[in-house]
Amino acid sequence: METTAAFRGLTCTECGEAFDAEDAPHRCPDCGGILDATYDYDAIDLTREELESRPFTGMWRYEELLPFTRASCVTMDEGATALVEAPDLADSLGVGRVLIKDEGRNPTGTFKDRGHAVAVTAAVQHGATDIALPSAGNAGQSASAYAARAGLASHVFLPSRSPFVNKAMVNVHGGDMTVVEGRIDDASERYKSEMEGEDWYSTATFETPYRHEGKKTMLYEIIEQLDWEVPDAILYPTGGGVGLIGMHKAATEFRELGLIDELPPMYAAQASGCAPIVKAFEEGNDRHEPWEVPDTICGGIEIPNPGASPLILDAIRESGGGAVATDDDDILDSAVAVAQQTGVEMGATCGAAASGAWELADRGEFDEDDTIVLMNTGAGNKEDDILRSHLMGLGF
Repeated sequence: METTAAFRGLTCTECGEAFDAEDAPHRCPDCGGILDATYDYDAIDLTREELESRPFTGMWRYEELLPFTRASCVTMDEGATALVEAPDLADSLGVGRVLIKDEGRNPTGTFKDRGHAVAVTAAVQHGATDIALPSAGNAGQSASAYAARAGLASHVFLPSRSPFVNKAMVNVHGGDMTVVEGRIDDASERYKSEMEGEDWYSTATFETPYRHEGKKTMLYEIIEQLDWEVPDAILYPTGGGVGLIGMHKAATEFRELGLIDELPPMYAAQASGCAPIVKAFEEGNDRHEPWEVPDTICGGIEIPNPGASPLILDAIRESGGGAVATDDDDILDSAVAVAQQTGVEMGATCGAAASGAWELADRGEFDEDDTIVLMNTGAGNKEDDILRSHLMGLGF
């Protein structure tokens, strides 16, 4: 495998056992726990001046903190997305600054591209010919795009409620798509049954150790774009929590390297119709309980049984953040408000970050000079029908 100099392999987040990356491509072979990439940070000589000297052209500028070399990566120049100032939102929240990290500017319109750039690179290095995953929509589209880029076949299992654009683009990229009646759990069950007897490389959430490695680069960029100032809160629309876990890891890495002194508080924003992380956080639990009857229009965060909940809860607690849930109407109103006040086309699901910020502001969580970052993890045109229907329901 063509790995970077400081990459040391994979460590199980449950039992702590360490593995060579070539020997353990997915979950821990001992206990089934989630694997995490590890690095020798003493071997990384990375300064603010060095990073500032590099063109801001994509996430592989952070090669030293990624498992694979830039030369070996499967990439479409993902990353280096805009951090957009939103002064009107800052005024309405009563804070100093609000910025929107606009991940809708990635190749397939979502932050999923960061994760699949690394996961598909891993698949190639393991000699895979096919990748497979279940997805609520965006990850499946991204997987099929990066598989096409790498010359691999892709097998995507989507619930019937997935947005039309995701289904269409899986087809356009040449993916083998299976649409399963029901929700994401139903698609996951079909995926598991189809994986039996197949030699497909999984890029499913936290089955691969590499998707959160790609997504952690969002945090690196935010810190640089803020001239090395750590924001007072980052709100992340949370389903499986891959990006939140990745960004928290990135913050600990930057702190380890002496590039920042403190961790940014991470906030998990969920829909009240499916909020297992919020419930676990508020009850002081270390692990979620599965949400029995998920009910939200926000399919991207309707994850009733997030398997990485201990890592999500650790991240928000260690960082001094929290968790907040808001109703669907508030989420959709917020996505529309962001579009009308800033011009940024926020995905309907991503509106949870904005509505969560307003809820936290109402609770007095923020100070008047705080800097707040909202993660727009997907472009508004991914779910434009949901936003338009919401407006029509309001008489517009």
